Amino acid sequence: MTDQERLKSGLALPLMEDFYTLQGEGFQTGRAAYFLRIGGCDVGCSWCDVKESWNAASWPLTDTDEIIRRVLDCPAKSVVITGAEPMMYNLDYLCRDLSNSGFELFLETSGSHPISGSWDWICLSPKKFSPPLPEIYNLADEYKVIIQSAGDFDWAEKNTGRLKEGCALFLQPEWSVIDTVMEQVVEYVKANPKWRISLQSHKYMRIP
Repeated sequence: MTDQERLKSGLALPLMEDFYTLQGEGFQTGRAAYFLRIGGCDVGCSWCDVKESWNAASWPLTDTDEIIRRVLDCPAKSVVITGAEPMMYNLDYLCRDLSNSGFELFLETSGSHPISGSWDWICLSPKKFSPPLPEIYNLADEYKVIIQSAGDFDWAEKNTGRLKEGCALFLQPEWSVIDTVMEQVVEYVKANPKWRISLQSHKYMRIP
């Protein structure tokens, strides 16, 4: 089987890094989990703090069975799959085996690609310049919008009506301008309490 065939079938993935840590953002903040960061992204946020993940070719294909073996001893039995943009790939095989092994699966995605795999929790973090596919909104358990400037509040509100009932709503100050936007985010949430603030707590804790 060629590398392209392995990639298409989900039997191999361009794994950038994997590590055991605490979730630092959003609804699951503080929860221990094994993180899988898949390389490759066609969204390209200017404020992305892992730009080195964008080029999938920088990360050699790793057998999905090997990825699964690395995860199996994780005591938390929780896996966060993130990127870059992990939905560029077929994750059916990865999710099926991890789920069958008793793991809860958490996805972080921009929603710009169709969903593959089976998930216990989907965090949708939409981007204005590459918006989510329409069908993704109703799948999201968590809607986390990065706030870099005042105009991002309108973007955050724009599609909340398309989300399923009970979806958790978060505004997250963009790290590089946090001193500039934090007060605005606080005041916005006070005026619109359906929202909560997400902070990148792992950066304060100095953990991965």
